[in-house]
Amino acid sequence: MLSIQFIRQNQELVRQALANRQDTTSIDEVLALDEQRRKLIAEAESLRAHHKKESKKYGAAKASGSEPSQAGIAQDLGKIRDRIKAIEAESAAIEEKLQDRLLRIPNIPHPSVPVGTPPDDNVVVRTWGEPRRFDFEPKAHWDLGEALDIIDFARGAKLSGTRFYLLKGAGAQLQRALIAFMLHCHIKYHGYTEIYPPFMVKQECLIGSSNLPKFADNLYHDAEEDFWFVPTAEVPLTNIHRDGILEANSLPRNYVAYTACFRREKMAAGKDTRGIKRGHQFDKVEMYKYTTPETSLDELERLVADAEDICQRLGFAYRVVQLCTGDLGFASAKTYDLEVWAPGCQEWLEVSSCSNCTDFQARRANLKYRPQPGAKPQFLHTLNGSGLALPRVLIAVLENYQQADGSILVPDALLPFTDGLSRIEKAA
Repeated sequence: MLSIQFIRQNQELVRQALANRQDTTSIDEVLALDEQRRKLIAEAESLRAHHKKESKKYGAAKASGSEPSQAGIAQDLGKIRDRIKAIEAESAAIEEKLQDRLLRIPNIPHPSVPVGTPPDDNVVVRTWGEPRRFDFEPKAHWDLGEALDIIDFARGAKLSGTRFYLLKGAGAQLQRALIAFMLHCHIKYHGYTEIYPPFMVKQECLIGSSNLPKFADNLYHDAEEDFWFVPTAEVPLTNIHRDGILEANSLPRNYVAYTACFRREKMAAGKDTRGIKRGHQFDKVEMYKYTTPETSLDELERLVADAEDICQRLGFAYRVVQLCTGDLGFASAKTYDLEVWAPGCQEWLEVSSCSNCTDFQARRANLKYRPQPGAKPQFLHTLNGSGLALPRVLIAVLENYQQADGSILVPDALLPFTDGLSRIEKAA
């Protein structure tokens, strides 16, 4: 979150940042609440000083036996205490409202982020590989999955409703292999520590990761136990060191986690309704970094490189896109998306979004580091990125590795994780 001190001292910068984001949030109410709160604090401090002064008079009057004066002072002291209590109650209500409004203001875009409106002003930074050319008409994954009996849309909907599906046999095996392969690469080659976190968390975890209160409508919540289902492993990974202080020599800390993810996915009617591109439940391998402010931009580039390595090992043609200000996520100061080509869908699919959140999440989750032994703790920087996100990686495998006879070749990189499965064919 942005501190009220920062907003107060940089009002025009914040207004311009919101305008560049095309965000309609106003800081006027925040500034008004802050002004009210500061006036009440000043009044309370003045009354406490006055109370202290009058208390001394009361003590002197009591010692001298001056009963009329003593009674009058006691009455005045009571009135002062009552006013202080009233101010404290009013101030607490304003503070609560102020904090709520502060939590709804997005991060400031980094100066290197292009100003503009998506998708036209997003910038393709680089591409890798060439989209595969077919000597036959490539099919979309929904046709491939049903023909091979590895995706069952009807039974998924029967069990849970729209935007749910079953992966069967080789489909489920391929999904499991992809998860194992991605974790293996990030741990062995990229230097991440694996975390297996809970898939349900407390409310404060979602506040710390910037999902609450802004995006409550997109989250699944067990009201009885007050558990929130994670929309991404970013949520628990943000909160591992919440309210803690890390030493500078322990940074960066690189974590990777697999979780199922749960989102309401409230989309326009008819948008991405076919296939498995969007669903209320999906799997994702998430990368996460805790860094010093001085190194976070370099670590963002490393994060993107780690996601790219997965795409390259799988043989996907992809592009790296820097998002413009109008396309940035709420907590992000700078983001790169990785998009792979899906020849059946005939579209670029986002399989990773890598973001530098600077100290935005750290302020919310109270994440600090000590620059030097004995130095005053400071807020660190956090970064996150998909490494990669399913089911879109599964879509890319099915559509890019399809054969003329309708079978699917398993990418070489996955063979150590598929228990001998090298080709997916329709059962006889």
